[in-house]
Amino acid sequence: MRAWMGMAPLLLAACAGSYEPAPLTEKQTAKLDKALAGKVAGEKVSCINREPQSNLTVISNNVLLYRVSRRLVYKNELIGSCSGLTYGDTMIVRSYGSQMCRGDFTTTANLQTGITTGACALGDFIPYREPKP
Repeated sequence: MRAWMGMAPLLLAACAGSYEPAPLTEKQTAKLDKALAGKVAGEKVSCINREPQSNLTVISNNVLLYRVSRRLVYKNELIGSCSGLTYGDTMIVRSYGSQMCRGDFTTTANLQTGITTGACALGDFIPYREPKP
């Protein structure tokens, strides 16, 4: 069982080549633009330190923001679609160690019903920072 779980991100990534995420709606685009206003994108990174889940903002079933501070936000475009995120379902990340990394397997679940609603993997993390004065 453990061997299969280790391969799940690889299998998902192998399927991701033909996956095309749904475009953001106008409302989602406005929410993303507002969250990243005044910030500049940096070089993508594969891993970030875990932060409290209260710092997670769902933009769509494919786009997440991790707020580290007022000056630093990471954008993550998921590999696959974690259906249910926009409906308030809970995201469960299976990662090992103190970091979340590209390829970490993620599922979404409705905690009231116990039903799994989606499966995806984390993508690269793109830092957005306020420019230095």
